[in-house]
Amino acid sequence: MKKILILIALLIGIKDYARAQSVSQNERMQWWRDAHFGMFIHWGLYAKPAGEWKGKEIEGIGEWIMKRAQIPAVEYRQLAKEFNPVKFNAHDFVTTAKNAGMKYITITSKHHDGFAMFKSDASDYNIVDATPYGKDVIKALAEECHKQGLRICFYYSQSRDWNELNGLDNDWDFPKERNFQKYLDEKVKPQLTELLTNYGPVGLIWFDTPMSITKEQAQSLKDLVRKLQPECIISGRLGGGVETDYMSTGDNVIPATVVPGDWEVPATLNNTWGFKKNDHHWKSPVDLTRLLFDITAKGGNYLLNVGPTAEGLIPQESVDILAKVGDWMKTNSESIYGALPNPFNVEFKWGNITQKSGKLYLGIFDWPSGDFYLEGLENKVNKVYLLSDANQTPLPFKSIYNKKLKHHTLKIELPDAAPDEAVSVVVLEIKGKAKVEHEICQSVDGSVLLHGAMADARKGGKPYDLKFTARGGGADWKDENVNLTWNFKVEEPGQYKIDLVSTETGSHGNPLWQGGHKVKIQTSGQSVEFVVKDDFSEYNQRTQYWKKIHTDGGIINLKKAGEYTLSLEPQMLSDGNLGFTFQSISLIPVNH
Repeated sequence: MKKILILIALLIGIKDYARAQSVSQNERMQWWRDAHFGMFIHWGLYAKPAGEWKGKEIEGIGEWIMKRAQIPAVEYRQLAKEFNPVKFNAHDFVTTAKNAGMKYITITSKHHDGFAMFKSDASDYNIVDATPYGKDVIKALAEECHKQGLRICFYYSQSRDWNELNGLDNDWDFPKERNFQKYLDEKVKPQLTELLTNYGPVGLIWFDTPMSITKEQAQSLKDLVRKLQPECIISGRLGGGVETDYMSTGDNVIPATVVPGDWEVPATLNNTWGFKKNDHHWKSPVDLTRLLFDITAKGGNYLLNVGPTAEGLIPQESVDILAKVGDWMKTNSESIYGALPNPFNVEFKWGNITQKSGKLYLGIFDWPSGDFYLEGLENKVNKVYLLSDANQTPLPFKSIYNKKLKHHTLKIELPDAAPDEAVSVVVLEIKGKAKVEHEICQSVDGSVLLHGAMADARKGGKPYDLKFTARGGGADWKDENVNLTWNFKVEEPGQYKIDLVSTETGSHGNPLWQGGHKVKIQTSGQSVEFVVKDDFSEYNQRTQYWKKIHTDGGIINLKKAGEYTLSLEPQMLSDGNLGFTFQSISLIPVNH
C-alpha cells in the first residue's frame, strides 16, 4: 500500500509539473504586457494609526510605522481589535481603478506587519478572526475584479514579518536567532496556498524585500505558485537570485531609456504607501499622465498606489486625481494599451513616443510655440493626425533629408493650442516597421543633445555600467575615474554654449541633489573646466517630477561641419551619498 501511495504522489507531481510547463512565458505575460497600467493598494492595520503613535507623528512611510516607532508586537496586535472598515465597498475600489484606465489591482494581502487581510487558517492574525469587521476584504475585491474584468493580484511579504518570532526584521522585541525555514513552512507557504486556491484566477503574486532568503527557499515559493496557478505571474522581488517573470524598478524610479524585457514601476500618489493622515503631497493628474506615457514609451508598466483609510475608503483626493487620468485615457488609451516602446530609445525634450504596427504615437508634453520637428525617422510617413480628433483630420507635414549629414527630419504643422494639458498625442501612420537613425545629429534649431544614456561610459578604458534614470541621470556616479564620450555630427560650424543638466533624485518627498562637482569637457582639441551649479533654488521645472538644474559650462568652438567627439570627465566629485546626478549636455549655438 505504501508503494502505491508513493506512486500516486509521484504521478500527481508529474501532472502538476507538466501543467506548469504547458503555459509558455509569452502566454503568461501577454495580458500584463498589454495592460501597462495597474493599481497598487497598501491597506492594513497601519491605516489605523495613520502615521501617528501615542500622539507623536512618526517619520517615514505609513505602512512601516511598526518598525519606525519600534512598536512591540504585543501592542501593535491590539490595533486589530479596533480595525473595523465598515465603509469598504469592493465595487467602489474596482470602479475607481477601472475608471482610471487601470487593468489590474495588486493589494497587500499581508504586509511586513504580518497581518493578513484575508481569512487564513494558517494564522488567526487576520481580518476575519482578529477584528470586529470579521469579513474577508480580499474575497470581496477578488470577486468584484472578476466581475468587472480586471485582474486581481496579491502582494505578499515573504520574508519580513514583524509579528512572528521566526519572521525577519523585528529586532526590537524578538531574539536575534530564529528559524526562518519554520516560518516559511508554517505561515508563508500555507497562506500562499490559500491565496492561490480560494480566490479564483490570480494575475500575479507580488513578493517584496527578500532580505536573506536563500535560493532554495525562494525557488520553493516559485514552484508552489507554478504548481497551484501556472498562469500566475511572479514579480521581481522574490530574492535568492531566482529568475522571475518581470523586474520591478526601485520605488518611484523611472528609467532614462527604453529597457528591454518586462518591468514595472511601483509608485505612489503622494509620499506614502499606507495611509498617513498628514500626507497631502499629491502628485498632479498632469504629472501622473505624463509618467504613464513615459513609462509605457520606455517599455514598462505603471503600478500606481492608493492607501485606503481605516474606515475602508480610498482618499477622495486619490479618487479625483485618478478620475482625471482616466479622462485622458478615454481618449488616448490607444497609445497605451498594447503599445510597444519608443524606437528612438531615449525621451525627447518635448515628450516621448509609443508605437504599434504601422503607427507612432508622439506624446507631446510641452506643446511647441512654432514648427514641430521629429528628427531621425527614416520611414515614409503616410498620414499625421491628432489622436483626440475622432475625424482624424490630416495635419500638414513635410519630410526633409539632409544628404550631407544623412539625416532625416519630419516637419509637422500643429495647431496653435495643445489639445490636452498633460499629453497631446500625434499619430504618425508610417510604412513598415519603424526605422530610426542612431547617430547623434545637430537638430533643426541648431542644438546638439548629448544624453547621458546615449554615451559610451568607461573606466580605465574599459566599458562601465553607469545607470541612468529619468529623474536622476547617473545617480550612482561617484567614481571620478568614470568618464562619458559621445560621437555626433554638426552641419553649422560656430560657437556653442555648453548647457549641462543635472537632476533631482528625490523619492517619497525627499528632494535629493548636490552640486559642486568639478568637471572637464574636451572636444576638438579644446578643454573647458567648470563647477556644476551648487544652488538648488534655481532650476527649470516642467512639473514636480522633472526637476532639472542647468549649469553654464562656457563656450566651445566647432570650426567646421562634420563629425566630432566630446568627453565629460570628472575632476572632483563632491563628498556625499548622492554622486553626480548628471543627465545631459546640450550644445546651443551662440548666434542661431
